[in-house]
Amino acid sequence: MRTEWRKRLPLCRSKWGGLWIGGLCMVLGLAGGCSREQYKAQADEEVYKILEDKWQDGFGQMANYRIQDADPNEVAVLDVVPSGGVLSLAEAVEIATRYSREYQSQKESLYLAALDLTLTRHRYAPQWFGTFDAFYAKNLGREDITAGAEGGVNKTFLLANGLRVTSGLALDWSRFLTGDPQTSLGSVLTSTLAFPILGAGAGLSEWENLTQAERNVLYRIRTFNRYRQTFVVSVISEYYRVLQQREAVSIQEASYARQVESTNQLRMEVEVGQRPAYDLGEAEQRMLTTEQALVSARQRYEQTLDTFKVRLALPTDANIELDPNELTALADIGISEPEYTEVEAIELALDRRLDLSNTRDGLDDAQRKLELAAKGLGVQLNLIGSANVASEPETKFASLQFDEGNYRLGLEGDLPLDRKAERNAYRESLITLQQRQRSYEEQVDEIKLGVRQGYRDLAETAESYRIQQIGLNLARKRVEVEKLSLQYGRGTVRLLLDSEDALVRAQNDVLSALVDHTIAKMSFFRDIGVLQVRPDGMWEHTAP
Repeated sequence: MRTEWRKRLPLCRSKWGGLWIGGLCMVLGLAGGCSREQYKAQADEEVYKILEDKWQDGFGQMANYRIQDADPNEVAVLDVVPSGGVLSLAEAVEIATRYSREYQSQKESLYLAALDLTLTRHRYAPQWFGTFDAFYAKNLGREDITAGAEGGVNKTFLLANGLRVTSGLALDWSRFLTGDPQTSLGSVLTSTLAFPILGAGAGLSEWENLTQAERNVLYRIRTFNRYRQTFVVSVISEYYRVLQQREAVSIQEASYARQVESTNQLRMEVEVGQRPAYDLGEAEQRMLTTEQALVSARQRYEQTLDTFKVRLALPTDANIELDPNELTALADIGISEPEYTEVEAIELALDRRLDLSNTRDGLDDAQRKLELAAKGLGVQLNLIGSANVASEPETKFASLQFDEGNYRLGLEGDLPLDRKAERNAYRESLITLQQRQRSYEEQVDEIKLGVRQGYRDLAETAESYRIQQIGLNLARKRVEVEKLSLQYGRGTVRLLLDSEDALVRAQNDVLSALVDHTIAKMSFFRDIGVLQVRPDGMWEHTAP
């Protein structure tokens, strides 16, 4: 028997060898058809297409949302720092939106949300499949080689009314390599239908899952854009705070230099007997206090700058500094009163806030789920249908025998005799809806409170800046007066030193008020929904 099989095997190879080799090549070709990079590119294309379709104009400009994969050949963050090491505000924001670890994580979360949706959608897209097998067997001196392959496509159609239709076409090719080679090639068309007449059966739950998956990506886009607004405001605020601390060092350095000069003058006067020695002692003690304050100011500046470097994903030992001209430009802009009334600001916030839109739409989600849970409490009745059609015998796989197919149509019901799980799901849905309603109402109140507070902060910082400017002018005049008084013998050293301290405080207060007003203005625009992030990462105010 073994000898006979070997004799016939060449004939088998001559008749079927080409087909066998062709099938094997096809399988191997499909196995290595896509590389890792191709799969990655396909995923990126599908994800970004989803984001582009769901991104709305009211969310802000579509920029700075694509993820960056780790690449050893990619330009390092230090390479984008200007050669002089001085970062302008725009350059700092651009680096932050490109390299910040926190920002990268937000972009990746957005990407992953859309990536999850691609799999959910895939369940209702045409799904191709292909399998093959090949075996060698020896039993009681008889040797057999069997091989087979199957391929086809399945597709599920899902409609909002719960109708679910699943269709599939399968091709089955089998070859038996024995003493008497045989071949079979056939196809089978199958289809099933389910439609909910009563209750929450058929495809209603699947439709809800698909709807929720679609909406979750929309929510994630809103969350990302709200984060972008908050992120840009925080980076710009930190930039100005670092410059504020740097300017505080300069103010303290200037004060220390003036005190050194006045102390040296006093020392000369004490040596010639024009001033008592205790005046010099008081001046020297105050000068040491000022020197200590200068050391502390420098330390705070270095610490603040290092913290900002980390925010930009720069190493803490990076040799950079921020452009002091940005503070000059800020002073030239000055202050501004709110452009909206308080009522208008609140109305804009309730209409434009992306986080509130998510909470509002979450109420709709809870309501849909409640209705679905309520449908699950009663009688469940589905219309069920199926069809199974095979091709003609042997190799006529394209000729389906519809007249000899197997067809079924009927009803499938479930009486409400045990609805404990459905009852609990319904009660949970009621509670969830109430929780969502309370959360929405609370968020509305918090937004109103935040806008009212932001409106007051904007007005307060503007008024504070005006008052501090007046105080700075008075402090400067006071120093001049005390110098003249001391020069003509009518003043005291303590009054001069006190006036110097008052001048330092006034200079810092003016600077602080200016920065506070700028941050309050950006935060106010962000919180009422009129601050938009540009592609370069900077912000702009969009009129309603």
